[in-house]
Amino acid sequence: MDAFLALMRDPIALSIPIFIGLITLEVVVARRRKQRVYRFTDAVIDLACGMSQQALAVVLKVGVIAVYAWIWQWSVARGWLPWTLSERDPWLWVGAFLAVDFLYYWWHRLSHEVNVLWAVHVVHHQSEDYNLAVALRQSLMSSVTSLPFYAPLALLGLPPFVFAATWALNTVAQFWFHTQLIGRLGPLEWFVNTPSHHRVHHAVNPRYLDKNYGAAFIVWDRLFGTFEAEGEAPVYGLVAPLRSFNPLWANVHVFVAMAGLWRAARGWRERLGVLFRGPAWRPAALGGPKTAPAVDPRTFDKYDPRPPRGAVPWVAVHFVVASLALVGPRLLGEDAPVAVVAAGVVVVLLSAASWGALFERKRWVRSSEALRHLVLAALCLGAPGALLVPGLFVGLPLVLGSYVWLWRISAGCDGGLLPTSPMAAALSPQRAPIDVDASAA
Repeated sequence: MDAFLALMRDPIALSIPIFIGLITLEVVVARRRKQRVYRFTDAVIDLACGMSQQALAVVLKVGVIAVYAWIWQWSVARGWLPWTLSERDPWLWVGAFLAVDFLYYWWHRLSHEVNVLWAVHVVHHQSEDYNLAVALRQSLMSSVTSLPFYAPLALLGLPPFVFAATWALNTVAQFWFHTQLIGRLGPLEWFVNTPSHHRVHHAVNPRYLDKNYGAAFIVWDRLFGTFEAEGEAPVYGLVAPLRSFNPLWANVHVFVAMAGLWRAARGWRERLGVLFRGPAWRPAALGGPKTAPAVDPRTFDKYDPRPPRGAVPWVAVHFVVASLALVGPRLLGEDAPVAVVAAGVVVVLLSAASWGALFERKRWVRSSEALRHLVLAALCLGAPGALLVPGLFVGLPLVLGSYVWLWRISAGCDGGLLPTSPMAAALSPQRAPIDVDASAA
């Protein structure tokens, strides 16, 4: 039991090498089958969203667990529970996993049925590809919106460590079914969530919208009437496409669209509807509820801007830099200086924004990268002890050389702050277009 408890300290961190290995395997298998399931640009933005979420998780997720722990301590102190739950009880872990999975179903379902929750969850559905990298495309704020759904477990006395570990384990369990390379799995399809079931969930085909919300298990969908078997070929993305590779905009664009709905709303009932009605809902001034249009995979036009020459290797190199900025402080644990952690978060967020800007030929990429390179230079100058000399004589020249490289390849970037066409935000029976434009930066 001691070995198991040690492994449960950080299941997500332990799974990262497995994730990387499986993504690599998926790329190799897809090429051998002559299937194109990855685009470099889209996959990088998927991973950039995940990296940004993990960077902020240093603060947000710790805060969520702290609030959960406070509720748990308050509940235990009241002495009204007739039981004491021990983290060394194997059956407690089984029950906790099932409970987390059940509550995840309801958080996930309401995140598609309530506008203000959909505004957060939408990030996970923006990719127009479907592969293992999409599993890592997560919202910055999803851990915050899920807390109210898991709070009952604290009131029932589930220890914070068991909750945090099973929550993370449930997240890890959802990685494998984000793939097109695995078909039906026979009898498993009846109770386990599978690639076939989850492809339905990510599809924008009208018959597939608002279906298959389960995490590890599909039984909740079968019980509550939200199950749909895979039939016609799925089309992935949003009904109102994001059409942007800016990971930061991806996290706010529905909130911007909701602000437009709020302005169009009349009276407090309609304004409450902007927040709490389903994403297909519209104020009367905008014509009322919308329906999702039919889609055809043969004619569906994916957002696929052509990056400038040299952008791909440059982003590949800086993807490694951002990964080190994300993982490094995590490896140091509690010994990581606050300034180093903060700098790592800034590097990851600016990197994510810059990669999308470069892919889309936005001219402001030079400014965002100048700021990021200043942070990297400060890290080199502030390197402790034995790392100071390499920082000065290796790190600083690399930072300067990298920016010169960027300046050359971004010479053809002429895009402004706004997209080339107005962007409708993703509010639907799961993502229908609205009549309010929301332009991306």
